[in-house]
Amino acid sequence: MTTLLWGTILFLLVNAFVCLWRALAGPTLPDRILAANVIGTKTLVVLVLLGLALDQGLWLDVALVYGLLSFTVTLVFSRFLETGRIRGVWESK
Repeated sequence: MTTLLWGTILFLLVNAFVCLWRALAGPTLPDRILAANVIGTKTLVVLVLLGLALDQGLWLDVALVYGLLSFTVTLVFSRFLETGRIRGVWESK
């Protein structure tokens, strides 16, 4: 079973490097953001699988925090690209 987990981790890491190439050479900025988000998702899955392969629950906690941070950064960066600012209209200037 651990051989299958390590093989899956290796496969996902290779796919993450392919997404990294897309993030660097993407034709448009939304393509690059999407590729970076996919890299974050693959990293999250690799952390979960690493926790299962090593039988350590700490990796699952790290994956949870990483997933929340990755989601938040994607939302903030997308808002910045859409509006040109991060602050909302409800905040004073």
